[in-house]
Amino acid sequence: MCGIAGIISPFDRQRDLEQMLELQKHRGPDNTGKFSDSGFAYLGHNRLSIIDLNDASNQPFSDNSGRYQLSFNGEIYNYLELREELKPFYEFKTESDTEVLMAAYIKFGQDFLDKLNGMFSFAIWDTKEKFLFAARDRFGVKPFYYSKNAEEFFYASEIKSITGILRNNEPSLKVWANYFAYGSYGLPSETFYQHIFQLPAGHFLTFKNGELKIQQWYDFVENVQKVKVYDNIEEAKAKYLSLLKDSISLRFRADVEVGFNISGGVDSSLLLALVNQYQEKEKISAYTFYSDDERYDELPWVKKMIGQTGNPLSKIRLDVNEVKELSRTTSIIQDEPFGGFPTIAYSKIFRQARQDNVLVLLDGQGMDEQWAGYDYYRGGDHSNNIQGQRRNFSPFKINCLSKELMKFAEKPNYPKPFDNQLQNLQYRDLFYTKIPRALRFNDRISMAASTELREPFLDYRLVEFAFAQSENFKIKGSIHKYLLRELVKELVPLGISYAPKRPLQTPQREWLGDELSVWVEAQLNRIAESQYADWFDLDELQKEWLKYKEGERHSSFHIWQWVNASFLLYQ
Repeated sequence: MCGIAGIISPFDRQRDLEQMLELQKHRGPDNTGKFSDSGFAYLGHNRLSIIDLNDASNQPFSDNSGRYQLSFNGEIYNYLELREELKPFYEFKTESDTEVLMAAYIKFGQDFLDKLNGMFSFAIWDTKEKFLFAARDRFGVKPFYYSKNAEEFFYASEIKSITGILRNNEPSLKVWANYFAYGSYGLPSETFYQHIFQLPAGHFLTFKNGELKIQQWYDFVENVQKVKVYDNIEEAKAKYLSLLKDSISLRFRADVEVGFNISGGVDSSLLLALVNQYQEKEKISAYTFYSDDERYDELPWVKKMIGQTGNPLSKIRLDVNEVKELSRTTSIIQDEPFGGFPTIAYSKIFRQARQDNVLVLLDGQGMDEQWAGYDYYRGGDHSNNIQGQRRNFSPFKINCLSKELMKFAEKPNYPKPFDNQLQNLQYRDLFYTKIPRALRFNDRISMAASTELREPFLDYRLVEFAFAQSENFKIKGSIHKYLLRELVKELVPLGISYAPKRPLQTPQREWLGDELSVWVEAQLNRIAESQYADWFDLDELQKEWLKYKEGERHSSFHIWQWVNASFLLYQ
């Protein structure tokens, strides 16, 4: 896991490249590498050593001929299998997945992307043709941001690396308006900055002679239609379990210590059961967070699960007194709005893991989207209710936005490529709402601690398989993730396979309105005194804040939006 950065430019940009790398050094503290094709391209890399710790695998990485230069962020989990396939065509000099990626590109061209099982964003510079090829993994686990002007192209793993040298951080009024009005975090190519874009998941780009081209390489809809749909649930469970075991086995490939994150739900219990099949359980460290509030904490469930397996457990507590400073620092890390106190609490896990010298963590992201785990899936929600709130209440306070800002708001209208409501909602959450924002939040907080996060449940084979299966395997009566719960019941006899989903994980509602109310008011005052005050109807904002303090707390999302914005817009 690493950070990549680069500039394609006819000008001398060497010092700017160095500044870009310094701004995201936390992503790769083990080595900083640079390559210059003067007058054409400047490539850089921040390395976090996970596979093949030898210096020979430092990047930018050159092929044997010296023609190609690669800067790569991520992991290719099936690199050993690909290496065997490529041995007749390429003489390997390292044991790294980086060199396998390079060799596959040289052998197969852009078609090699379909062969990769992993999380990745990378850029390859062809010194002969003066041509840049860059790509991003199927679900966008790893980031790729870019900006372009008339003669130059800039890219990096984090937005701050680009804005830091271009000195251009103009906000995108459309994206900010949609965030406040509809809870949208932007479309797959958008960011909260007017001149910064992201390469969408499952796409690649080319840049040559000042011309940028972007093309989709992963067609999820087409792939799902090729998946076998099972009539027999026992056969489906067996097939899915086989894929899941292989996914977890691949993600244990590392030359450093691996641990995992755990909560009290069905997804974590399944992860717990399976990771212990690959190493002695006393060697696999588990991490969880809590806040000492029994209304929200999942710690009792976690302890019950761990009590059966004996894994060493690190319990990380979020204290209300930490929230002020962590909100500020996490906002800087994220560059864009993030999800609130759960993200802050989660960030503490990675810092502790790093202190424990556990550099790779697995977690259970992705099961709810592939097996229909959210309540609104059962309701056939046709709306663009991104937050998944109940229909008779909106967490968004449009009345607090100025008419001027609302002119830029456009209610998101997501594609519906399938012939049924359930799959269209799942598709929305996979590619437009829940998964993209969670992956972004988690990438930033894990990399800020110089640790790597792996998502075994987002193996594309698992997602495609689960997505294609019958609705009856996903929702049965009032039971969501039905097949998954039946599978867990056989592996983890803890009575947890039918535990209810807990949507809230911290006392954010209470803390914002009570212990942190003075701090919240200070952030609202910052908004009122800023150059962006005209985005809001400040009288309405104060009225909503007063109602919240007095107990109208159906949701705390709008309060958090304002607090988070005060750090991002007014620093």
